[in-house]
Amino acid sequence: MRTIFLVCLVVICVGGFGRARAEACGGGYTVKPGETLSQIAEAQYGDAALWSRIHRDNLEQLGESPDTLRAGMRLRLRCVKGGRAGLPDGAGMAVAPAMAAARGGAGRIDILTAGDFWPFTDPALPGGGLLAEVVQAAMEAADPGHGFAIHWVNDRAAHHEPLLSNALLDMGFPWARPDCAVEPGSYGCETLVFSSPFFEVLVLLFTDKGRPLDVESTTGMQGKTLCRPSGYSTYIFDQDGRNWLRDKVITLEVAASPEACFHLLTGGQVDGVVLNEFLGHHKIKTLGIADRIAPVPGAPISVDTLHMVAHKAHPEGKSVLDVFDAGLAKIRTDGTYQGILDEHMTRVWEEY
Repeated sequence: MRTIFLVCLVVICVGGFGRARAEACGGGYTVKPGETLSQIAEAQYGDAALWSRIHRDNLEQLGESPDTLRAGMRLRLRCVKGGRAGLPDGAGMAVAPAMAAARGGAGRIDILTAGDFWPFTDPALPGGGLLAEVVQAAMEAADPGHGFAIHWVNDRAAHHEPLLSNALLDMGFPWARPDCAVEPGSYGCETLVFSSPFFEVLVLLFTDKGRPLDVESTTGMQGKTLCRPSGYSTYIFDQDGRNWLRDKVITLEVAASPEACFHLLTGGQVDGVVLNEFLGHHKIKTLGIADRIAPVPGAPISVDTLHMVAHKAHPEGKSVLDVFDAGLAKIRTDGTYQGILDEHMTRVWEEY
């Protein structure tokens, strides 16, 4: 069983006014005017931080944003931390962790991704994109007992913090894995757990043909400004001996989208745009700027493997990744993975 949720933006806000009337945990709870999830969690569980648990248990009503909370809503409150069950609307509700061990008997697995990442993830693409279709097939092959759901949240910068870090959703894709043997202190290495790789992609530097860059030397890149969309990894600028960000060789401009980066490039406001080869070529074609913009020839900025990730703060993060890995192994063995890859890559090469 699976569900797909389409969401455009996440705004995390737990401010507000009013107090939740204390009721024992378990059963249902009717939201009072002015209440926030954190106030309800404080009154019901004695811990405001459990607002994320209430949010998670009511995702189908609230969606990804806690700001959708309104007076009169009837929330489902599970018993946690040993609280009592058996209030009205809650008969028979038992104390349970957010996830049962090894996903053996708890809730649905909630998976996070974002659109506008051609050809890998976008609701407008066939199957939601190459990697969305791979994830769909892998999870169906894994067949978790309580099903799974794919949530589309286009605010990519919110994926790791707070959505995955607060276990609002269980795991997300696709994310590149740093070389943790070389860069153990990078964000990904310190905070994320990674699945087996399920695709490899080149990351290129796209520049104006009239303003070429010498990426082979630190001197050639000194003082340059490069653009990367919000939420995209930045560890790639400090690997393979580059240290462009760490040593302040370059300035990083963060734009709202790949298109915004290319508009800055064609307007002369940045010197280059860093994207994977497929998305970069696709954007310069659809924007009609292929006569002006091209990738720098030679070695790529990075060779990334793409993964499903869970946050290390999630108590069952490794377990849900194991479920995905098991399904991925099945579809690799039975040929489903290769079939999906061939179908999507045929369309990619036709565009090229």
